[in-house]
Amino acid sequence: MLNAGVKPREVFGWAMYDFANSGYTTVVITAVFAAYFVGAVAGNADWGPLAWTCALSLSYAIVMLTMPALGAWADRHAAKKKLLMAVTVACVLCTAALACVGPGQVALAVVCIVLSNAFYSYGESLTAAFLPELAKPEAMGRISGWGWALGYVGGMLTLGVCLAYVLWAQGQGQTAGQFVPITMLATALIYALAASVTFALMKEHALPQARRALGPSESQWQQMRKTFAQAKRYKDFMQLLVCAVAYQAGVAVAITLAAIYAEQVIGFKPEETMALIFVLNMAAFVGALVFGHAQDRIGHKLALSLTLLGWAITCAWAALSTSKEMFWWAAGLAGVCMGSSQSIGRAMAGLLVPPAQSAQYFGLWTFAIRLASIVGPLGYGLITWLTAGNQRVAIACTALLFLLGWLLLLPVNMIRGRHAALNDFSAQP
Repeated sequence: MLNAGVKPREVFGWAMYDFANSGYTTVVITAVFAAYFVGAVAGNADWGPLAWTCALSLSYAIVMLTMPALGAWADRHAAKKKLLMAVTVACVLCTAALACVGPGQVALAVVCIVLSNAFYSYGESLTAAFLPELAKPEAMGRISGWGWALGYVGGMLTLGVCLAYVLWAQGQGQTAGQFVPITMLATALIYALAASVTFALMKEHALPQARRALGPSESQWQQMRKTFAQAKRYKDFMQLLVCAVAYQAGVAVAITLAAIYAEQVIGFKPEETMALIFVLNMAAFVGALVFGHAQDRIGHKLALSLTLLGWAITCAWAALSTSKEMFWWAAGLAGVCMGSSQSIGRAMAGLLVPPAQSAQYFGLWTFAIRLASIVGPLGYGLITWLTAGNQRVAIACTALLFLLGWLLLLPVNMIRGRHAALNDFSAQP
């Protein structure tokens, strides 16, 4: 399953980065800090969900405009690992800084979230760029699935530690303003410890490329435009990017707003929300592992199609849920679809990018994912605001994003796209 010269321990080290950074998304973006921001930092104001989504959108916009150029630099200098180490340290420090955010400190919260989420996104893109170096094409789905599955284990571990502390703190009569900062420090610590395993075991197999550096008048924006222009020859990769913008917008809604929806619409308490996200991660672990193996057998398009249709059903189910029991079932299905859709998408991109320019083209993949992360949550926030706080309408509209993604997936031809990636990259300027 592995390319020549790649050792199994390197794959474990690579997968451990998914383990490391999943705690950030699970605790900060999904389960704890999101609800804390809306409820305590923003004081349950009507603009709270929109402010949260705007802060995340700003961080994603920064990543969109810079990651393709950073990826091109990492490819030229064979420095993906060095850059990954730098952005990881920055994300850990910014996550720890969230412990300083108290009730009413909106500006500080926004700054810390924008920075930490931007550095997290850089790391997510760079670690994905290692996938074509590690796995053979026929096993890329399995290897990607292992990474995502181990990532959800990391998310569950981090959330479990935080949940245990929160329950103890609540028993001591502490408020959210007292126990949430400790969960941020715990998340940063686990991130740092787990990522150190990655840096100890994973190697950089790429070699520096004899290409000119950016000229003094050539900006990152110009470099990104050049990358997009070159990518047009990879028709199926570009079609997958468009598809990803649609369906990942819906995934971003689930990741960003699940805790807010559970507490404000369904009536979950904070500890119930954390338990819900824990179960969601368990289901996502199963989805990533099962579909990671299945997609190499039944085909990538079919596997992704099934998960997108499952997502549409999940959104309708969540919108119609009138009890906690109904929403628990919706969350379980969402977890399976989340793990599978993210794992499958990364493996498909790994097959369609030119091997010698993986970081550069995964920079475009990150551009698409982060554009989706702006469109989805921001659209959800606007619909909620325009409907006087009706989040049921917003989650129902999210189903349309997954159906659109399914329609945009239909023209993708994986065989043609893989052939183009393997045979055309040598002609790149």
